[in-house]
Amino acid sequence: MKTFFRNNGLCICFLVLFIGSLAGQIILGFKEHNKELIDEGANTITFIAYLSSGHFFQSTFENWESEFLQMALFVVFTIFLKQKGSSESKKIDEPEEVDREPDPTKKDAPWPVKKGGFILKIYKHSLTIMLMLLFLISFIIHFYGSLKDENEQLLRKGEPLETVSSYLGNSRFWFESFQNWQSEFLSVFAIIMLSIYLRQIGSSQSKPVDAPHMETGG
Repeated sequence: MKTFFRNNGLCICFLVLFIGSLAGQIILGFKEHNKELIDEGANTITFIAYLSSGHFFQSTFENWESEFLQMALFVVFTIFLKQKGSSESKKIDEPEEVDREPDPTKKDAPWPVKKGGFILKIYKHSLTIMLMLLFLISFIIHFYGSLKDENEQLLRKGEPLETVSSYLGNSRFWFESFQNWQSEFLSVFAIIMLSIYLRQIGSSQSKPVDAPHMETGG
């Protein structure tokens, strides 16, 4: 067990933080939503009902959507775009280990590498494929939740409901998306640029403390 936690500490730490943060969001989101309902003169809902509400789906998946989009684009752009001096970039003029073709004879190579053919073609791009798939799933669920929440509000006001096609052009949905996308793109820009001049000893996201500013790579 001690070895397991040592070998998987980073994943475990962030998984625990995710679960704790999600629990906090759900509990406080439930209270906030009921407060909004009371302010509108409507009946409050139960905790179970909140978990299937548009408010819950919209507030959760609009954030997941932006995270997966940011990671997918970062993975793709770092294939061919570089930033001199950044630990987040491949070296400017030197070949990289990640660019070479996979060797099926290599010891302990993953089974898709040994299998070859179509399976290998998919495996070579599997990280990007999965991140884009997670983005699309989150985007769709965010749209569903945002539309549902909008219609729940319209229903309480006695106004006509939005359809799927009409809501695709609604400013609310796209505002929710862009307000999250811009923050993710800013955070990536920050780590790329700050890692040129700033250091954190012991972190894989930083260059060695004594590395020259214009030395690219970790």
